Amino acid sequence: MAPDVYPDTARSSAAPAALRWSVVIPVKLLAQAKSRLAGLTGTARPELALAMAADTIAAAAAAASVAAVLVVTDDPVVADIATGLGALVLPDRPAAGLNGALAYGAAYARDQWPERGRAGLAGDLPAARPGELTAALAAAARLGAAFVPDADGTGTVLYAAAPGVEFLPQFGPDSRNRHLAVGAVEIGPGEIGQAETDVTATQAALAGLRRDVDTLDNLRRAAAIGVGERTTALLSADARILS
Repeated sequence: MAPDVYPDTARSSAAPAALRWSVVIPVKLLAQAKSRLAGLTGTARPELALAMAADTIAAAAAAASVAAVLVVTDDPVVADIATGLGALVLPDRPAAGLNGALAYGAAYARDQWPERGRAGLAGDLPAARPGELTAALAAAARLGAAFVPDADGTGTVLYAAAPGVEFLPQFGPDSRNRHLAVGAVEIGPGEIGQAETDVTATQAALAGLRRDVDTLDNLRRAAAIGVGERTTALLSADARILS
């Protein structure tokens, strides 16, 4: 039986691509989100979590090879914003944490669109650009199962599996090594078309995608790259967040 969903307004890009993707983004209840952003008081923390999630969803929806964005959440405010951005929203029926939500969304996408690849994307990437996600997914299409590590090199921001490849997300502590252990390939210089020695250029090319935000220092680094519309508006309205 298909899961209960909010109205399906998933948006497909008109841009041609060899392989189309369904991207799953799990988002916690805002009251529980970003507990590590110490120093933010009142409504600042949930408002920031919502802005970052919205900018991540918007970037994914605008990527050329992304046919659908599925947001797994039980938060009604997130659901409303995500639907307005063209995402399909699934309630977090498994309630089994991040990887459980990703697997649930990916299974739904596989059943609906078996010809597409499935990808799991972190929901706290306010500096991500559609072109970065397009490049990473193009690499994943060639590799079968692949991931993009975070800026620190120990975590993961994107995990993707081509059609027919088992979807085995390993997000969480030390997820880079755990994704490698299940056979996923790390997307590096060669995979996105840079020379193997041009590591700096490759890191710059994916800088926004790799910059997840768990701390205020992470947020400052994301802001230096350039964040999306909603996060920019929030930071402009409340300069104390980055003070």
